Amino acid sequence: MEFGVGSILEGKVTGITKFGAFVSLPENKSGLVHISEIAYSYVNDVKDHLKEGQSVKVKVIGIDENGRINLSIKKAMDPPPRPAGQGRPMNGSRSGAPRSQGGGFRRSAPAEPATFEDRLKQFMQASDSKLSELRYMDKRGGSRRGGRK
Repeated sequence: MEFGVGSILEGKVTGITKFGAFVSLPENKSGLVHISEIAYSYVNDVKDHLKEGQSVKVKVIGIDENGRINLSIKKAMDPPPRPAGQGRPMNGSRSGAPRSQGGGFRRSAPAEPATFEDRLKQFMQASDSKLSELRYMDKRGGSRRGGRK
């Protein structure tokens, strides 16, 4: 069975790191589920969500030029329902402000965190994730852009 991007597979967690989990797949292949692809909620510690030996359903979200397989657990399942009160108002208007004159469809920007603390928390989460990835790449002696071989 050949699989590619978009395939949904069953796998088994074989290793857990700070930045994600390694999953064994059919055909003696393995892939990585990055910490950001484990759950729809914020994941502080991978071990809070996964255990070694656990069976998981994963979706192949990428295969790079070196054959490394990027996986997602959260994309292999349905997203959680939105809490009531979020989203657009029932009457279809966004606010009391008049609509722009462009006439075209405009996608609204993602909601920004309301308080400074929320913004700082979001920044720190993104920063920690990037630092973990950079440290991992340094340990492996690789480059994020594939410069070294």
